Amino acid sequence: MRKIILLILAVLPIMLSAKLLPAADCQGSRMPYPAPDSLISAPDSLVAVMINHVGRHGARYATSPKHFARVVDVMTDANLTPFGKRLLANINEAVSLTDGHWGELDSLGQAEQQGIARRLCMTYPQLVIGQEVRAISSYVGRCIASMDAFTGTVKRFQSGLGTINTASGEEFNDLVRFFQVDTDYVTWAKEKPYEPELADFTVRTSPASDFCARIFKEIPEGLDLISFAADVYYCLSSQGAMGLGTSAMELMTPAEMNRFWEIDNLRQYFSRTATTVSPLPADIAAPLLNDLIQTTDDFIAGRLKSTVNLRFGHAETLMPLLSLMRLPGCYYLTHYFDTVSSHWQTWHVVPMASNLQMILFRCPTSGKYYVRIDLNERPVSIDGMTYIPWPRLRAFLQS
Repeated sequence: MRKIILLILAVLPIMLSAKLLPAADCQGSRMPYPAPDSLISAPDSLVAVMINHVGRHGARYATSPKHFARVVDVMTDANLTPFGKRLLANINEAVSLTDGHWGELDSLGQAEQQGIARRLCMTYPQLVIGQEVRAISSYVGRCIASMDAFTGTVKRFQSGLGTINTASGEEFNDLVRFFQVDTDYVTWAKEKPYEPELADFTVRTSPASDFCARIFKEIPEGLDLISFAADVYYCLSSQGAMGLGTSAMELMTPAEMNRFWEIDNLRQYFSRTATTVSPLPADIAAPLLNDLIQTTDDFIAGRLKSTVNLRFGHAETLMPLLSLMRLPGCYYLTHYFDTVSSHWQTWHVVPMASNLQMILFRCPTSGKYYVRIDLNERPVSIDGMTYIPWPRLRAFLQS
């Protein structure tokens, strides 16, 4: 019996990864925002009265040249195959397009934020026209630019009827950059207690050897194939957010792009969510979750007047928050880390411009309040409920 169990565990990763994801999904957290096809309608018995919104910045140029520089440095004087030459030309072109704009919001990211804002205004005009809208942002430029694109769209929709208050800076780090200021987490992140599990998975999963054999006629001496291939994956998976589509991703085979994504997916799962290794990466989002709870309570009590409350941060803001809230698809505990990619997926949780919206509704007849949680503008059910009585959801979130 023990041999049978071990055999099942051995083939489980292969069974789970048999279905290959398309190139768009294999961009992972660098995937452009998957906008919904239609607006969301609520029951006639409920009236939306307030929205809490937490959003990631929109699509942007690659945040740093370091991955690109390492790849170009290795490949420039190497003995490349025709495929390798084509790959190097692609990466050099991406560097030329990005040079001077590293980490900046691009036109696609601006359009993503404008689209989210436009759909909010069209779905809930009563919360925008003649009302107070409040927005805060991380001090990072792409987050400020995302806030400006979003609130600029709201302002045009208001046509002078309403107010918008915006602010950004380090004073909001506890809410949108807690991953930078929580000292326990900063120490934990440097120590990387999950490294043995991630390294084991990487060695077993990475197609680096075969991938590099397609690139080089002769492998450069001393080259760390796994690290080099990971850098190439970063360079290729970053280009969709620059508005270049998935053509760069398709330089990899479907199997290669899926394996590279699984490794990157597991790395972010370990470092940004609650796991059996540690709950700390999710716990650090407690100040933000408390703020969402408190602002809802304050609005119901009449202490808060703003009907739309916006917060703009990073993928590292949303992943811990969504895990702490234990939203379906955003929270997964297991000791079998080969199964993570089937249950927690970066492209689902935090694509570019990803967002959480908590829409507060009031029933005019009973006076009771309900909340619907939307992830990336799609309703999420908790315990089979989409419109959840606020006292019940509040107790769940506080737990």
